[in-house]
Amino acid sequence: MSGGDAPIVGDAATRVLIIACGALAREVLAIIEQNGLKHVDLQCLPAQLHNRPQKIPSALRNAIRTAKQSYGKILIGYGDCGTGGEIDRLIEEEGVERIAGAHCYAFFTGLEAFDEEAERELGTFYLTDFLARHFETLVIRPLGLDSNPELRDLYFEHYTRLLYIAQTEDAELEERARQAALRLGLRFEKRFTGYGLLDEFLRRS
Repeated sequence: MSGGDAPIVGDAATRVLIIACGALAREVLAIIEQNGLKHVDLQCLPAQLHNRPQKIPSALRNAIRTAKQSYGKILIGYGDCGTGGEIDRLIEEEGVERIAGAHCYAFFTGLEAFDEEAERELGTFYLTDFLARHFETLVIRPLGLDSNPELRDLYFEHYTRLLYIAQTEDAELEERARQAALRLGLRFEKRFTGYGLLDEFLRRS
């Protein structure tokens, strides 16, 4: 807690807030429910911030400072997410904690397992359940592939596979991931990871 902040007292002192990327909302809520974490609340920032990662730290700072008035502990459900270390600098300044890992792919698979996958095949495009569910709106349209499909060869020239990192066993999502690989002209592979390090991180709250 930074200097000048009033101490949190009463029931609020025992409450925990997870401030997370909107892409993790389903997973965080599932973990909270499965583990009976009734003292934990969730606040999500828009997943679209990933399109402008330079805006993530300021959005997080505002959320953290507001939450300090009502919560005894704040945890951050973000990786570095392309911010060049800015999120880590922010959480050190604000005295909060974030899950380990550069991005959600790594904390779903586990850090060592992700490094092994990346080393095994550098040209890998990763999908989570969230990205499989929103592939059209978060990948195809932002890249202009809906109107200019020929750009696929430019964007994905050096990619060889799509790796679906599955948090749930969902046949519909797996089919969506397979269709995404087909659309990008990539070999499809799947790894079931469950919630990975995210589960461990939240259960320690």
